[in-house]
Amino acid sequence: MNLPLSFVQILKNLQLSNINLLQYKEIENLFPDPLVAQDDLKVLDGLSSSAREREIKGKTEESNRLHRLTRHFFKDTIQMDRYVITEKKIGEGTDDVFYEARDLETNETVAIKRIQDDGGIPKEAFRQLAIREIPHRNIVRLKNVVHSAGMLYLVFEHMDLDLKTYMDSCPDFAKDPRLIKRFLYQILVGVTYCHSRRFLHRDLKPQNLLIDHTNELKLANFGLARSFGIPVRSFTPKVSTLWYSAPEILLGSRFYHTPVDVWSVGCIFAEMVNQKPLFPGVTEIDELHKIFSILGSPTEETWPGVTQLPDFKSNLAKFPAKDLATVVPGLEPAGIDLLSKMLHLEPLGRIKARIALDHDYFKDLEF
Repeated sequence: MNLPLSFVQILKNLQLSNINLLQYKEIENLFPDPLVAQDDLKVLDGLSSSAREREIKGKTEESNRLHRLTRHFFKDTIQMDRYVITEKKIGEGTDDVFYEARDLETNETVAIKRIQDDGGIPKEAFRQLAIREIPHRNIVRLKNVVHSAGMLYLVFEHMDLDLKTYMDSCPDFAKDPRLIKRFLYQILVGVTYCHSRRFLHRDLKPQNLLIDHTNELKLANFGLARSFGIPVRSFTPKVSTLWYSAPEILLGSRFYHTPVDVWSVGCIFAEMVNQKPLFPGVTEIDELHKIFSILGSPTEETWPGVTQLPDFKSNLAKFPAKDLATVVPGLEPAGIDLLSKMLHLEPLGRIKARIALDHDYFKDLEF
């Protein structure tokens, strides 16, 4: 199991406090550092058994244990009155709403996400908390977690806007290849670091890439993040936003790896250049149709094993591959080469993020 030592110590201190709500089998997938000794595993196993028995004792006791657990778990939690929420929405997406707030102690502007406490700590909260385990300049910083009045507040560093808003507000963005190159490089740096710490982001899209006034870019929203190991675990087959989903996910594979993030980055790369999404599918079938109509339909020769994937349909329309230079006409030849490697249909043939950083496309990059 891959729980951080602090988790184990907290659980020992709490003894039998509502471990069922933590769903530690799920949590082990969130923290990649293997710091748990065999004795700790025995403790956790005992806790899980007792927790299941305790679950039937009623919601009142369960809620009390949850609050006690939260106070111990988020041991650096401070009072919510430290923050003044302006109710100004920033970075609103399909499922997420962030509010601008002021930290009265530091006078800093922060971004706060509110999560309703419905009797259990959501998996997303733990996944976001995993950000603390991977500090990096290209990953948004989770500054604090506050539990107050039945709400969980995630306090993040404030960034000026997301990449989607930036592209929508700057129609001339595509005419600045140096800035596109700079943004792409920073995305790959952040993804490389996540992968080096054995994390998959699984939801990379322009809305989850934040930018400040110096054009520093950071990966955000780790609500779908998972850790991975060897052998590769079985994951949920439907995760990232449709337009940025890798074909192996769309075809139902439950055994995927770092290439799913690289695919998403490739889609974002093309979108920055074209100023519009590359594969704007309406449904999963339509998304596959759009992908194959540009990159060509896969076969057992080009993608061994593709016909065995759960959602592969032999009656899918067959397409030849197009020249990417005609699909992304504003991109230089080195960029086309890199994009083709990022959008390689077969996952094993897709370029790795760390290798992409050394591609000739970035040879003239200056920060």
